[in-house]
Amino acid sequence: MTLEDLVRLRRARDLMDRDYAKPLDVPALARVALMSPGHFSRSFRAAFGETPYSYLMTRRIERAKALLRRGDLTVTEVCFEVGCTSLGSFSSRFTELVGESPSAYRARSHDEGAAIPACVAKIFTRPVRNGEAKHASRPIS
Repeated sequence: MTLEDLVRLRRARDLMDRDYAKPLDVPALARVALMSPGHFSRSFRAAFGETPYSYLMTRRIERAKALLRRGDLTVTEVCFEVGCTSLGSFSSRFTELVGESPSAYRARSHDEGAAIPACVAKIFTRPVRNGEAKHASRPIS
């Protein structure tokens, strides 16, 4: 992989970070990276260790956790707010990454992290990919 390829892949990843709530698909992201969809998917996985879809869903779940901690939106509202179009898929992916359902996450107290600076809390509240949440013990969330 060339340095130029990495720059183009980062451009697509930055787009996902910025526009996570918008409809994004592999062909659109591949166009940003100036690659074919297949080459983009393979290169993205090689560069960042996960598929573009997995990366995008992690960003969405990260934002969903923040909205659910706020407590003023329903799980359905949060689902659509972060760009998901299926409540069932959102709930399944949230549960897989976080280790509990969105409803359970929203219902429990999050006061223990209130005194921690946001830049530090973000590290500990980041969703865990690939079903690792079931095995991880996380002190803050």
